[in-house]
Amino acid sequence: MQEDHRNKHPIDFHDEIDLRELFYVLFEGKWIIVSLTAFLSIVGVIYSLLLPNIYESKALLVPVNPSSGISGALGNYGSLAGLAGINLPSGSDEGNSAKAIQKISSLSFFENNILTNIYLPDLMAVKSWNTETNTIIFDDSIFDTDSETWVRDYSYPQQQIPSPQESFEIFTTEHLSLSENKELGFITLSIKHQSPYVAQQWAELIVNEVNSFYRQKDKLESEKASNYLNEQILMTSLSEIKEALAQLLQEETKKLTLIEANQYYVFDYIDPPAVMEEESEPNRILICILSAILGGILSVLFVLIRHYAFSKKTS
Repeated sequence: MQEDHRNKHPIDFHDEIDLRELFYVLFEGKWIIVSLTAFLSIVGVIYSLLLPNIYESKALLVPVNPSSGISGALGNYGSLAGLAGINLPSGSDEGNSAKAIQKISSLSFFENNILTNIYLPDLMAVKSWNTETNTIIFDDSIFDTDSETWVRDYSYPQQQIPSPQESFEIFTTEHLSLSENKELGFITLSIKHQSPYVAQQWAELIVNEVNSFYRQKDKLESEKASNYLNEQILMTSLSEIKEALAQLLQEETKKLTLIEANQYYVFDYIDPPAVMEEESEPNRILICILSAILGGILSVLFVLIRHYAFSKKTS
């Protein structure tokens, strides 16, 4: 039975890989391996040198809640305010920081607060940055600096001048990075750009605009509440209600004072953005190492495939 089984399933020792033969093949093709590896290494070096430097400016932020000081005070008058039909914010209000994080990454904030305060070619037509003159060189096929006009080729849904939606896509995918440390409550906002000065300016712009947005929003709401309280004071004849409304009006006045006094209304700096001297990208050493590894793998495969394909044809 064993003989029958062996006859039916003969072991082909010629199909097994001979390590000595494998090393011999690689040794014989050593010049091909060295040459191809060196070639791809040189290509990797050239490619890495052609890539532009990218600078990253980071801002470490901490949420602030300017209304926290008065939210507790307003809570003391909650029952009295209920008599007047007025709803007050609870003392557990966490402020605008959670909403602001989402707001920064929204299209509406970019279109209304960022896009109107930046030079669009700095976002959509950058070719390189001149370190000596601190000037940005634009791609002539996209933006003509002499006539200050857009000359790029485009197809629907794109437009000659980049739209807010197209610009927003580039801004959020290639430049903006936002992360939150939920355990400590810190927020890291970073901007990448070929110019370290633009990166730092955009990072500051985002923080200033989001602070200004919520300051203005809360200011309008507080002013409306103050006007409403003044109207209710004039309309009521009950002294108890008037006293409660006057106290609420006093607290709203304090709130308005805090809104105007706080420069950093939603986020304050732990570490402000800086003009970085060292680029963050590209990692040229890693590119060179990967290209050399790729060259070695491809050259070894080429030598082995050539040898075994040729040996099968001759056999």
